[in-house]
Amino acid sequence: MSESTLPTSGNNADGGRRPGGEDHDPHGALREPNYAIFAFGFLWSSMGLQMLATALGWEIYQRTKDPMALGWIGVARALPVVLFALPAGHIIDHFDRRRVLIATQLMMGVAAAGLAAVSWVGDAPLWVYYAALVGLGCARSFNGPSRATLLPLLVSPGAFHNAVTWNSGLFHLSATAGPIIAGVMLSRMGGYWPVYVMAGGACVLFACLAMLLKPRDVPRAAGPMSWGSMFAGAGHIWRDKTLLGALTLDLFAVMLGGATALLPIYAADILHAGEVAYGMLRAAMPLGACVMALLLTRVPPFEKSGAALLWSVAGFGACMVGFGFSTEVGLSLGLLFVAGAFDAISVVVRHVLVQVRTPNHLRGRVSAVNSVFIESSNEIGAFESGLIAAVFSPVVSVVSGGLGTLMVVGVIARAWPQLRRLGRLREEDAEARAAREAAPVAGENPTP
Repeated sequence: MSESTLPTSGNNADGGRRPGGEDHDPHGALREPNYAIFAFGFLWSSMGLQMLATALGWEIYQRTKDPMALGWIGVARALPVVLFALPAGHIIDHFDRRRVLIATQLMMGVAAAGLAAVSWVGDAPLWVYYAALVGLGCARSFNGPSRATLLPLLVSPGAFHNAVTWNSGLFHLSATAGPIIAGVMLSRMGGYWPVYVMAGGACVLFACLAMLLKPRDVPRAAGPMSWGSMFAGAGHIWRDKTLLGALTLDLFAVMLGGATALLPIYAADILHAGEVAYGMLRAAMPLGACVMALLLTRVPPFEKSGAALLWSVAGFGACMVGFGFSTEVGLSLGLLFVAGAFDAISVVVRHVLVQVRTPNHLRGRVSAVNSVFIESSNEIGAFESGLIAAVFSPVVSVVSGGLGTLMVVGVIARAWPQLRRLGRLREEDAEARAAREAAPVAGENPTP
């Protein structure tokens, strides 16, 4: 999502040294072997899942021609994440996060293989596809938070912000390449199951590479699972109003402003394009985000993170309004590209904010709650988009959602002024905060 004016990088003519004497290394995280392994596996796994999502959306819409069928995809993906987020966060904080990542990657590979088998057989009822997506969602409810909380343990503290930025860029690179590859495969192979097979193989590859990771040993939470323990992450977010404001902004802005779920309709019925153009439409937004993420690696962290976050979301909403009215493929691609660039700024700021304002022994539970916000906004937003498109029209759905996003930015900026004033996010400040806040939570203590 957007940003009105990019904060100055603070670089001088000496090529990267800030006034405070800090040097910024654009490739700092990539120089660390742990992160290089993680990044390579994440790139392939994410690209495979993007291919799967692209093929599945096209297959279901071609079978049904029903916008609500696309909306139900979002529900099937989001429901397990919402249901299992709290126990997932507890498990991730209490057990080896690397092993959780490996197990969930293998589970996603199995779910993709199941989709391949169903599609290869042909004529299976839609509920079978949705059931496979529910299984995939169960794995994702543990996978996303385990990845997010493992990342700070794979790099030195000074390289964490850079690692988040590279991770964002790699995700959007995969989200660019995956739909394009899937679109080409669909147009030339005449079947969907090869795409699902490739997606499953990519997930298994990441699981194998994760076995090579050597995260730092840090204290973990101890104590049995309880309601107090599971809700500790939600309590931390509620107490930190800046964090609460940022997550609320993302929840409602993306829930209202997302148009990805309706891209099969736009490609087939509004822009009158085929499978390849559909893949390009799905790739345009992540391509813009990838380009922006690469630019962000060249500059130090934002000096005015709150302003960057708010303006980036506003820019995203404005692009969605324009996309909703567009009837030209080129204009639609351009608007999605710019929207993705804005979104990259929002993603980087929000992810760093969540990790640096959370003590390590709570990061799993806070990230799990964050995953509920993310899944609610993306997947339930897909259901909302499909519902409005079915009742009114796809154009009304996208345009009203973009306008709603702009309204949300104004409300959040007024309701949480501390978010507007948020300055630079510093890893060293996070370490000090974690030391102060790492007190017993809900009857538990950090333990090695």
